[in-house]
Amino acid sequence: MMQFIAQQGENDFVQIIGFVLVLAAIVVALVFLAIFFKFFRLWIQSKTTGARIGILDLLGMTFRKVRPEVIVRAKIMAVQAGITEKDGVTTRALEAHYLAGGDVNKVIRAMIAARNAKMTELDYRLATAIDLAGRDVLEAVQTSVYPKVIDCPKKGSGKESLEAVARNGIQLKVQARVTVRANILQLIGGATEETIIARVGEGIVSAIGAAESHYEVLENPDRISKTVLARRLDRQTAFEIVSIDIADIDVGQNIGARIQADQAEADMRVAQAKAEGRRAMAVAAEQENLALIEESRAKLVEAEAEVPRAIAEAFETGKLGIMDYYRLKNIQADTDMRTAIARMGIPIPQQGRTQQAG
Repeated sequence: MMQFIAQQGENDFVQIIGFVLVLAAIVVALVFLAIFFKFFRLWIQSKTTGARIGILDLLGMTFRKVRPEVIVRAKIMAVQAGITEKDGVTTRALEAHYLAGGDVNKVIRAMIAARNAKMTELDYRLATAIDLAGRDVLEAVQTSVYPKVIDCPKKGSGKESLEAVARNGIQLKVQARVTVRANILQLIGGATEETIIARVGEGIVSAIGAAESHYEVLENPDRISKTVLARRLDRQTAFEIVSIDIADIDVGQNIGARIQADQAEADMRVAQAKAEGRRAMAVAAEQENLALIEESRAKLVEAEAEVPRAIAEAFETGKLGIMDYYRLKNIQADTDMRTAIARMGIPIPQQGRTQQAG
């Protein structure tokens, strides 16, 4: 009896283990079927297009937090365009670029456009580097194939034209259009459109400023383009200048005449200020001279006041007699008369002078 119970227990344990194994197999099969059905469409697309991405690769992408549909679509586009793993476009490389934050589809589309345009300088490594640098690699390839036109000055900058002055003082207002194509090899670290616009604007202003007359510029606008192109303004930029075309030239103000008028007015003000200074100094000098005259008059009055005192002292000491005093008064009166006559312009007869002298 005990043996039967033990045998029955062993059979139950075997059945339990078998049930567990069957249940585990069913779970594994369900998981496998779920994964298969989840990636079946992508796997079929990969197999039928020659992208060669297996189920395990798709499952690994899920674990690495990579969207499998993005990688599969990019790999299919590359294979269909003739870009193979020999060109560096492998599944691992696409995943690495995706995990680095790049746009995988845009890189592949740029490589396809470059291949169709026979641009051999763009490979997968350079394309991913340009994309990770923040540049639009697809737009760069399109700009390299189809040149881009840039307005100078740029629209929306608040300026309608570039203003420059020729040597004769006449202002010219110029609108230019710069045709550029992208330089793929200098996209990383190369200057942008703003630098091209600034350099072209500087070159146009310099070319007009070097002209002797504005008539020369109006007669030959192409001299501006030739002068600017000769300066190699596209150095260290992400673009190559194809041409610089002058769209419009207008004659502005006579800046030279206005500057001369302003200078003349300034000179006049300076001269007026200097004249006013000299007048003030003359007035001050006149006032000083008047003060000196008054001072001299005061000294004269003071000296004249000493004469009576000296005469009185001479009378007291006997050095001067009464007749001498009258003779002195007569001489003084004669002198005053002669002075008055001289002021009136009346000639004095020689005889009168002789009589008076006798």
